Amino acid sequence: MTKTTATGISRRQILKISSAAALASAARLAFPSGAFAASAGPEVTGVKLGFIALTDAAPLIIAKEKGLFEKYGLPDVEVLKQASWGATRDNLVLGGEANGIDGAHILTPMPYLISTGKVTQNNVPVPMSIVARLNLDSQGISVAKEYAETGVQLDASKLKEAFAAKKAAGGEIKVAMTFPGGTHDLWIRYWLAAGGIDPDKDVSTIVVPPPQMVANMKVGNMDAFCVGEPWNEQLVNQGIGFTACTTGELWKGHPEKALGLRTDWIEKNPNAAKALMMAVMEAQMWADSMDNKEEMSAILGKRQWFNVPPKDVAGRLKGTINYGNGRLVENTGLEMKFWKDHASYPFKSHDAWFLTENIRWGKFAPDTDIKALVDKVNREDIWRAAAADLGIAAADIPASSSRGPETFFDGKVFDPENPKAYLDSLTIKAGA
Repeated sequence: MTKTTATGISRRQILKISSAAALASAARLAFPSGAFAASAGPEVTGVKLGFIALTDAAPLIIAKEKGLFEKYGLPDVEVLKQASWGATRDNLVLGGEANGIDGAHILTPMPYLISTGKVTQNNVPVPMSIVARLNLDSQGISVAKEYAETGVQLDASKLKEAFAAKKAAGGEIKVAMTFPGGTHDLWIRYWLAAGGIDPDKDVSTIVVPPPQMVANMKVGNMDAFCVGEPWNEQLVNQGIGFTACTTGELWKGHPEKALGLRTDWIEKNPNAAKALMMAVMEAQMWADSMDNKEEMSAILGKRQWFNVPPKDVAGRLKGTINYGNGRLVENTGLEMKFWKDHASYPFKSHDAWFLTENIRWGKFAPDTDIKALVDKVNREDIWRAAAADLGIAAADIPASSSRGPETFFDGKVFDPENPKAYLDSLTIKAGA
């Protein structure tokens, strides 16, 4: 005879449940009146969250569209479009109570830059916390059509001669990213430097908000850019330029955006922070299913979210990459990951790489205590608490806050236990 629990779930059924999504369903069956039936509910019913029109904001948008915030006791969550990463920063500094925002879909280095006052007005620190990673992979480095004949792909050195010729003729090489010290800045700098091009001396880096990248390249304002999707795909679909490489080719399975919250908001609302995480994690599971990619592309394409044709979102979301230079590759494994491969968990070792790269380019001092800063900003403990309440499978919860050494496409290795050795191995860097 099979023994059943008071909630009607048999022990056999529980043992059969192995996937994270199924476990989450079981947890909901066990708590029919909500995840907080047996504990204190959220202190507030909502929070103001910012997002930029980028595919990796999907977990917040899906949680809103699918009623997941409401499900976990937060019916009044607002997901508010931001014009740029600079606007995101300014609204986080204001905070929700002053008509700003309390959290955001954000470039992983930004909570560190804001917390230390590196990018705030008058360098005033505003403590921020990272509570989750939103995705892995699927950003792109795109190049103007005029460079198609160079054959540039992963090897940026193929641009050296063309860039030098343009400069000799009195032209300026403009390379766009989305925020100084942010992920796209670091990806394109890594790519250029690996090809022997100094991003501080050989080109001019400019800041352009993600949704404005394609229009700016169309009128010749830039030679190359790094941005998230759907903008690289839109560039190709409009025949304006091509993708040299995706960032997953630079570092397969790399961390990208984070969910950042003002630390004071978390301190005032710890239960709400956990509830928010639970909703976002469930949205990440949904977003990761290949069966949901078409629906997700249609949702993200809506006017209030990205305002783009769903086809600009869909292709790379599935791992099909039309590079726009005659290469079309299917089943690349470079699709954006939202849940699998521990995509949601904010590894401290990954934050350490972003800080180390920002030391490389002069955003942080060489004597920065990387570990102490990461321990202060990275709140993976909140992620783990939410995972426990959701009943996430043990296999989907990392055993350690470090993913260990990471290897890049050019053979460089970042050991989070020895950032200095990594820095010393790099030839091109600020001040070198």
